Amino acid sequence: MHVTPSPSENKILLAARVARLATASATGEPLAVPVCFVYLEPWIYTPIDKKPKKASWKGLRRVKNISANPSVSLVIDEYSEDWGQLRYMIINGRAEIISVGAEYSESLRALSSKYPQYREMGLEEAGLPVIRITPVRIISWGKP
Repeated sequence: MHVTPSPSENKILLAARVARLATASATGEPLAVPVCFVYLEPWIYTPIDKKPKKASWKGLRRVKNISANPSVSLVIDEYSEDWGQLRYMIINGRAEIISVGAEYSESLRALSSKYPQYREMGLEEAGLPVIRITPVRIISWGKP
């Protein structure tokens, strides 16, 4: 089951360029990482890309965390010195790793369209997976 964002939340999801993905291990150890993402209703996708990492994608803490505990939070925020302009969204959801099929290919096309850098990385050719988030609760606050 998933929730559908309100029109103002949908606008934020489509416009935002970066978010923070929070995962937790099976024992509850938290991890938050900045991510690029794309929203294709009803899911949010973020790739495991080719930026330098200390481990293979299967050894990344966020991937291991999702395998052990698929509950995640995605935070999108906008700061302003004018605090009347502040806003944020917290999307609690269920995450899975996908790496094959039409949905996988469509998510990579959408990510490459939003972020030209991903076109140059050749994510699909490299066999790099995507994290799919199904929103189950959305908390938002601030300017519409």
